[in-house]
Amino acid sequence: MDIMTAFKTMDYGPAPESAAEAQAWLERHDYTFGHFINGAFTTPNDLFETRNPATGEVLAQVSTAGEDEVNAAVTAARQAQPDWESLGGPKRARFLYALARLVQKNSRLLAVLETLDNGKPIRESRDIDIPLVARHFYHHAGWAQLLEAEFPHHQAVGVAGQVIPWNFPLLMLAWKIAPALAAGNTVVLKPAEYTPLTALLFAELCVQAGLPKGVVNIVTGMGATGAEISGHPDVNKVAFTGSTEVGRIIRRQTAGQGKKLTLELGGKSPFIVFDDADLDGAVEGLVDAIWFNQGQVCCAGSRLLVQESVADKLLAKIRARMGKLRVGAPLDKSIDIGAIVDPVQRNQIADRVAAGVAEGAEIFQPDIAMPEGGCFYPPTLLYNTEPAMTVAQEEIFGPVLVSMTFRTPEEAVQIANNSRYGLAASVWSENVNLALDVAPRLKAGIVWVNGTNMFDAAAGFGGYRESGYGREGGREGMFEYLKPRYASALKPVKLVLNNEAHMQQKLTTSVDQTRKLYIGGKQARPDGGYDRPVFGPKGALIGQVGEGNRKDIRNAVEAAANAGAWAKTTAHNRAQVLYYIAENLSLRADEFAQTLNTMSGGSDGDDEVRAGIDRLFHWAAWADKYDGAVHSVPIRGVALAMHEPMGVIGIAAPDEAPLLGFLSLVAPAIAFGNRVVALPSAHQPLAALDMYQVFETSDLPGGVVNIVTGNRDALTRTLTEHGNVDAMWYFGSSEGSAMVEAASTGNLKRTWVNDGFARDWFDATQGAGCEFRRAATQVKNIWVPYGE
Repeated sequence: MDIMTAFKTMDYGPAPESAAEAQAWLERHDYTFGHFINGAFTTPNDLFETRNPATGEVLAQVSTAGEDEVNAAVTAARQAQPDWESLGGPKRARFLYALARLVQKNSRLLAVLETLDNGKPIRESRDIDIPLVARHFYHHAGWAQLLEAEFPHHQAVGVAGQVIPWNFPLLMLAWKIAPALAAGNTVVLKPAEYTPLTALLFAELCVQAGLPKGVVNIVTGMGATGAEISGHPDVNKVAFTGSTEVGRIIRRQTAGQGKKLTLELGGKSPFIVFDDADLDGAVEGLVDAIWFNQGQVCCAGSRLLVQESVADKLLAKIRARMGKLRVGAPLDKSIDIGAIVDPVQRNQIADRVAAGVAEGAEIFQPDIAMPEGGCFYPPTLLYNTEPAMTVAQEEIFGPVLVSMTFRTPEEAVQIANNSRYGLAASVWSENVNLALDVAPRLKAGIVWVNGTNMFDAAAGFGGYRESGYGREGGREGMFEYLKPRYASALKPVKLVLNNEAHMQQKLTTSVDQTRKLYIGGKQARPDGGYDRPVFGPKGALIGQVGEGNRKDIRNAVEAAANAGAWAKTTAHNRAQVLYYIAENLSLRADEFAQTLNTMSGGSDGDDEVRAGIDRLFHWAAWADKYDGAVHSVPIRGVALAMHEPMGVIGIAAPDEAPLLGFLSLVAPAIAFGNRVVALPSAHQPLAALDMYQVFETSDLPGGVVNIVTGNRDALTRTLTEHGNVDAMWYFGSSEGSAMVEAASTGNLKRTWVNDGFARDWFDATQGAGCEFRRAATQVKNIWVPYGE
């Protein structure tokens, strides 16, 4: 094409980026790679191919790690971890800074290699991925420097096993390795089988940075390799990014192993356009939302919700813009959409689009040039869809936009939240009042206002619901790689074994003193009509409680769900109710102390009641002081980190300190706007049940706290499996902890368990530390750009 032709047609000419440097790097390794274990590459074995998705050509052969290789990597990480942590944060910060500088110095090589291996356009690798990689190492170098001051009483978890996806290979590596190293952990990481090359190049950068041997280990392989890592008994923390289905498998696999777990899973993110929005700006936002990285983005704005009055106008603009998108060789800097990562993924996209059309969706694909050969799929619009259609509910993970309409803001929120996912959302409106009214109501971990796909190391990334739990980036992301120092010194729970025969004998000669269940603000008889005895330490019957069943749990969860107004009341008002509960408990302190002494056979009941009153005052004080933050992100605007309640929390309270343990868990949960279904101590429930008389006289709305007694572990399973319970806290046996984690996979609710270890509930750190605040809330980041 000559200059005059280009001037007249305004067509793009080719602008290819050279792959010579990346090819030279591959050639130096003879196109064959082993694993990176204990500071060196192993001899390649059991090889598989990684291909260029744009051409189908083999780029290199990579080794498959089995049990022996994973064991070697974990052993190296375990041996290196104590010395790495003992270096101290400031010295670790120097290594992270060195890694950031090396990423910058090798940015072109990294970008080209990423594009060759993944198929994404070079502009995205060069201008988005690699700069963000460096940013994460710089940012977390700062956290390492400030660790002792900003995270007191915390220590590294130990060895982190990390499994990352193929859509952002190097960026996902940085998101996981940087905070792990900053906190003092060592790492065993598995890149995706489709895209292992930049992780192996990063291993070389670790050597150049002088990182001690064993601190970072990288093993390659298929899904079985990832399973070996996540299930390894000497891995203390698992971080996974990938599909929701695999996330469930990992949650089941790690249940009962005492591992910390973060899951960043799938999404079906809404892109909401109101009738007063800048429609041209919204169209450009859509290009970034759904056609960035070929739509292979977990937070892609794949569901377009447009206000009915402007739907036709916006769709016409979208069709016109789609006709200008260029699909082609990813190394061409003028290309908008590159290659799908693998034929398997490309065929899956095509199948899901065909299924959507079969369901009744209409399809638009622009008449644009498509490359011959390679693994490509055109930008696609499915319109006239309904919210219940499969294509509107399930993640397609490709360049496919699904469009539907709404009439009112309330309907927009309802449709947006009609999803099992909750990763991200975009809201487009020139009315900031409308945008900031809608954003907090969306069930998503990230909301962008008049923008999309904005990321930064300072702002945590992660989702709600079946999009997973935990955050990567920011202060909240650092906590995922830390644990309280006291946790290492906890002793196992002492289980209480009852002599059933002795109990039945006592029961026949004792007086019936029955406490009812407490559901929806009212005392309720158990559905089955049965009671269970409560015995003192010498076997004497001291009372009876209701024998709750599945229907009682269902009724309690329904009551809690219907008490959602509690989350909307001001934090000040919640604090006043908690103060009032504490005051009313203090008026009956002697009575509660006597009950505790009767149950335990001791004389310390008054100490426990006083501690419980102090605990209520503590959380009343915190109710309006757990502030969010304005993150320092590199945009002209703000990223608001808001602490939101989890929703309905199930709580299985401990046997030790039966009143104090109960209050130490229920109080922070309701202080931050949650509603609770609580199972009190299995063997000493009477004092906790007497609290409902205090709740009834303290202006606590009905349904905010519900109490069910019975077979605690059986009720715990029912509560954990309930789809309308958003989080489950369990403080009992190790077997019960494992059961809770395994049973939570139905809706991937967040769990907090004690793994069978007893804490000192009288201790301020163990009984009321910052982990209670974090467990009771989830962070939503709302990005608000400003300016003309």
